Amino acid sequence: MTTRKTNANANAKDDMMTGERESQLIEAADLLLDARRTGVPIEDLPEALQPKDMPEAYSLQDRIAEAYGEIGGWKIGAPSAEAEPLFAPMPLAWMAGDGAVVGEVRRYRGLEAEIAFLIGEDLPPRATSYSREEVVAAIASCHPAIEVIESGLRDPLKAARMSMLGDLQMHGGFVYGPAVAEWKKIDFKAEHVTIAVDGAVRVERTGSNTSGDLMRLLPWLANEGATRTGGLKAGQWVTTGSWTGVTSGDPGSVADVKFSSAGEVHLRFE
Repeated sequence: MTTRKTNANANAKDDMMTGERESQLIEAADLLLDARRTGVPIEDLPEALQPKDMPEAYSLQDRIAEAYGEIGGWKIGAPSAEAEPLFAPMPLAWMAGDGAVVGEVRRYRGLEAEIAFLIGEDLPPRATSYSREEVVAAIASCHPAIEVIESGLRDPLKAARMSMLGDLQMHGGFVYGPAVAEWKKIDFKAEHVTIAVDGAVRVERTGSNTSGDLMRLLPWLANEGATRTGGLKAGQWVTTGSWTGVTSGDPGSVADVKFSSAGEVHLRFE
């Protein structure tokens, strides 16, 4: 085992956040929460309220997630095989099983095909790093999943990057399919996926998770993310990033995700 390094700079910035800055991030969270709840988006946060760095973006995420109750898990991904992962909390209230009807206030109705893992054993924070083998051993099951993309920003991909990241990294829901038998035998770099909306295939790709090796994300979350998450807990979900980019549906649309070895999952927008 190796000694785990904590992100001291990030922790120091959190500790040194002034009362004024904390109030600004609370105001930013309130603006995004109102936009999400009413379905009336904002173009972007006012410049003074935009997170200045990732510690502030994560602080904003936590304030938004707190409004929705218990955390059911985490979304994590990386834009390339070399990039440091980014992660965000997923409210338990937004999670559902295969065939779920996704209602509430929906405007963006984005869809991403993903691979998710259900944690079976607690991985509490500790001084030594968890090995990849230890983290894999703590996984209860692997599932196909759809992440529903939603945002309080009119076009989150055109807003300031830190605004988008602070708004739960566009998270709006999570639907998981049946557990995959013998998932450890799957070569995810060769896995094929399609996502269809109302019967028409929108995206079809192979080995397209942008993190390169998606299994690297879980040890990173268990170790580097532990200060923020409080450690991964049995019963939490971790979903590991899009294979298909973002596609979208309409009211009443049915979405179907099919992996070649990792099963399939479906949802319908109300």
